[in-house]
Amino acid sequence: MKKVLLMGKGGAGKTSMRSIIFQNNVARKTRELGPTVSIESSEVQFLGTMSLNLWDCGGQDVYFNNYFATPNHHIFKNVEVLVYVFDVISAEFDKDIHFYQTCLEYILTYSPNAKVFCLIHKMDLIQEEGRDKVFIDHRKNLQVLSEPIQIQAFQTSIWDETLYAAWAQIIHCLIPNITALERNLTNFCKLCGADEVVLFERTTFLVIANAATVQHPDMHRFEKLSNIIKQFNLSARQQSHSKSMMIRGSSFTAFIDILTRSTCVMIIISDPDITPAATQMNIAAARAHFEKLETMHKIV
Repeated sequence: MKKVLLMGKGGAGKTSMRSIIFQNNVARKTRELGPTVSIESSEVQFLGTMSLNLWDCGGQDVYFNNYFATPNHHIFKNVEVLVYVFDVISAEFDKDIHFYQTCLEYILTYSPNAKVFCLIHKMDLIQEEGRDKVFIDHRKNLQVLSEPIQIQAFQTSIWDETLYAAWAQIIHCLIPNITALERNLTNFCKLCGADEVVLFERTTFLVIANAATVQHPDMHRFEKLSNIIKQFNLSARQQSHSKSMMIRGSSFTAFIDILTRSTCVMIIISDPDITPAATQMNIAAARAHFEKLETMHKIV
């Protein structure tokens, strides 16, 4: 089981993002969520065989002081990933940094191999034309303040695809056989004659891996698709609907189908000579192979 700490000051948006990604909540309903009291620990199944022990840590001052004062500092032990959420419009950013750096000190002591991700959150509250500069300034500052730890930083909002982009990268680093999955997905893409193949986790619709033979200019298209497909599934939850989908455009055909018990696959094909039946046969033929890959922690 892989331990993930989700930390940040109270009101930063930690519980909202957790509920959207892992509990199929929608952004507009996160206003109904109350503040986290102390620590809410939950086990999240991911890709069938991988378990995440997600610790959503309350961000009020009294809770932080308790985390640091606990004699054995168990909260910071055996951590695989620390996700620290910063409210971009916080009026107490200096205090945020103090708590963050103290957390890093304990991470270095008790989980020195943990990966650290910083999410600059609520970016929708910054005017669009200024967002990139605000994020770059925050990222540079955090990179300096985090030394010697090397961090990855993302700008996020619950209202767009950036939240999915960040959490896809976080989850990506936890998948033990990701290299083998990516290699096999590349082979599958070529065998299908596809422009691109994207593998999604079936519950969260986070992007796990992709392979392409044609470059696409939109770097955030997968996360946009994650958001769209998840909203579609949520809206259709009470209805009987197909587990597969085909979308035909003027220059391409997109197939979305279940690949394994834990994943869905999207295949983009522009070659008019490749029939939908052939693509569906390829998906069916690949299922057993990718099912086996999911259950293996190390593939040579």
